Amino acid sequence: MIELDNVAYNYGGAELFSGLNLQLAAGSFHFLTGPSGAGKTTLLKLCYGELVATSGQARLFGQDARGLDRDAVAQTRRRIGVVHQDCQFLDHLTLAENIALPLTVSGRTASAGDLSDLLGWVGLSKQTEQFPPQLSGGERQRAALARAVIMSPEVILADEPTGNVDWEMSQRLLSLLVELNKMGKTVLIATHDISLIRAAKAQVSARVLRLKDRRLQLAGADL
Repeated sequence: MIELDNVAYNYGGAELFSGLNLQLAAGSFHFLTGPSGAGKTTLLKLCYGELVATSGQARLFGQDARGLDRDAVAQTRRRIGVVHQDCQFLDHLTLAENIALPLTVSGRTASAGDLSDLLGWVGLSKQTEQFPPQLSGGERQRAALARAVIMSPEVILADEPTGNVDWEMSQRLLSLLVELNKMGKTVLIATHDISLIRAAKAQVSARVLRLKDRRLQLAGADL
């Protein structure tokens, strides 16, 4: 589904990583770990076409990312749900309106029933009419996940989705991501939280990848 072949990326004239190979097969689950500044967020951006590799090839659903025009990139991103680290929302829109925004931008409308089911799935049914400043950190993270999956993407990329929440909430978010994987979605979670990865052992079979010293390596056997 997403393949990086001998990819390198330079930032500010310096090489962030090189010789990077990655395959995200349909229905697979991956954790991406590594020290701060190693390039985890950049790697995720290469996976959804926000950035183009300095060298090597990134293929998104069989298409060379370098050759995609703006419309093709937009179409590809509809197949990829991204949970960003900063969880930004539009403060003048309600929670429900923020979650439905990807559909609105694409000219589609979410049915009341589908939106209600999605809010219930992430445990935010009571916060539907609240505005982003009224939400807690955990509620914002769950809202970000709901927004990422409202287009029914095939791949979910999550950048430190549990970085700003307590342990109980991180477990709840992990369970939601595992549930998506059991529905057939491909999941890649970038995280520095090794405890989160260890806690996933009982829930999912996953590859753990470590980005360090400009290289991507398999950090361990399947969990």
